[in-house]
Amino acid sequence: MSKYLVLLYEDEAGYAAASQEELGAIYQEHVTFQEIAGAARLGGEALQPSGTATSIRKGAGGEVTVTDGPFAEAKEVLGGYYLLEAPDLDAAIALAKQVPTPFGGVEVRPIMAFE
Repeated sequence: MSKYLVLLYEDEAGYAAASQEELGAIYQEHVTFQEIAGAARLGGEALQPSGTATSIRKGAGGEVTVTDGPFAEAKEVLGGYYLLEAPDLDAAIALAKQVPTPFGGVEVRPIMAFE
């Protein structure tokens, strides 16, 4: 079995404009996904809005720059993740297709194994 990180990228404006009822329905869709994924879901969390991010970069000379906000301005930002375990990439993708992302999509990345 291999591990895969499913990154959820969505437009934060969609969530900001959603009603409490709509947000509750999206939350319930995540609960349903977690039930479907079962033991294949090793973890996952929602992230605070991108405006709460702090980015840290090191320059070629070793200087460190700390700035408020994400690395890049983008319409769709990283909003959460799931860590999955699956027999192969196809199985991970099949699960990831069921992740609710009404305002964006997901990216599936294999986790490197150092053994």
